[in-house]
Amino acid sequence: MRLLQLAFVVSVLFGLVAILIYIIGVSDLYETHRLTEEDEEALHSLRTGFQKCVAANGLGLKAALGKDYCQVTMQFPADTIPKWKDTKTGELEGLSYEFNLCEAVATWEQVRNSTTILTREFIDSLPNGWEDYAWRRINKGDRLNRCKNKTLCVEKLSLVLPETPPYVPRMFRRCAVIGNSGDLLKTRFGKEIDGYDAVIRENGAPIQNYTDYVGKKCTFRLLNRGSAKALDKVVELDESRKEVLIIKTTIHDAMNQMIREIPIKNHVYLLLGASFGSAAKGTGLKALEFGLSICDSVDMYGFTVDPGYKEWTRYFSEARQGHTPLHGRAYYQMMECLGLIKIHSPLRADPNRVVQWVPERSLVTAARIASEKLLRRVGAGYVDPLRMCSIVKKQIKLKLTSFLSLRRAAIDHQKYVKSATMYPLERSPRHGMLCTV
Repeated sequence: MRLLQLAFVVSVLFGLVAILIYIIGVSDLYETHRLTEEDEEALHSLRTGFQKCVAANGLGLKAALGKDYCQVTMQFPADTIPKWKDTKTGELEGLSYEFNLCEAVATWEQVRNSTTILTREFIDSLPNGWEDYAWRRINKGDRLNRCKNKTLCVEKLSLVLPETPPYVPRMFRRCAVIGNSGDLLKTRFGKEIDGYDAVIRENGAPIQNYTDYVGKKCTFRLLNRGSAKALDKVVELDESRKEVLIIKTTIHDAMNQMIREIPIKNHVYLLLGASFGSAAKGTGLKALEFGLSICDSVDMYGFTVDPGYKEWTRYFSEARQGHTPLHGRAYYQMMECLGLIKIHSPLRADPNRVVQWVPERSLVTAARIASEKLLRRVGAGYVDPLRMCSIVKKQIKLKLTSFLSLRRAAIDHQKYVKSATMYPLERSPRHGMLCTV
């Protein structure tokens, strides 16, 4: 009987301890995610400054603030005439778009600390990386039985899979991302574009015969599925054959064959991107994402962002239907007013144009910390970037990039992240990161 009583007392004590641990844990979690007065002030300052920035720089766009800290609605003038129709519903594109500033600040600041090139290190460090992820980056990978034959998957990825990242954050000072809009033919940006430290182009956009407008410098080229299939034609666009080709989708057997047999000596990699959801997608957005992961500053040219567009055009071919140009213009204006990019266009052609009301870096950092709390992101409430790491693995091999060859800003950033490599997790619900240290 006494044994039963003792067992009952012990079980009650264990239950009380468990409840206490739970309460303490919930309390700590609440404290971690509770907004301080400083957090609220940062978000308020970001929103009010953002509204002024859009009014001053948006060429007619206005930002209406929502009821909470995060929501804003980008509104076009009522006399704007939309031209693009949804192919499924037949509906014209709208004149207002809701964006979440907290999501944007938190996610884009994460990109600034990330590597966006897929590596062997990432797949090896990811739990069940070969079985659950690697086959997704191979064309018709669903036929590979989740890479049960790992040797076969390694072979298919080997030509585009570096061991460790070839680039690190802040590796370049000034970068330009060049779109394909017909607007480029309205302004001779060529010499200006060639003055950047790195130039990122898209798909099969040519430079020959257009250098006065688009420049001739080629550093990187981001490719969608269709352009990647014509890899042999793409490499001919850059006479130096030094342009780095980055595929945002999957590797095909035909691409591997071209790389081996032509041979293609350009570096070819696969993109590893963050999760932006439906708010932002497309090759242009991914090119900006790549640029922000390796550059101090990013300027964009050749995106249809001025008022009065009539159709989606390309500078080197006939007009195309395109996709959601008004939505894109609103999103890019949001990016400019968060200090992420600077827009260049026919109506914003002055290279010395000052973007008014851009937030200071200190405010962006404070707003990022507050936003992560509201969104309950991994590592919310901490300045240390490594708190964002939901998966931590030991670095097996040294980075390909020599530490001594980096510019000062890149070295300082490596010290800031304690020489860790931070990879975005594409399907992480709380936007955690995989970090090798």
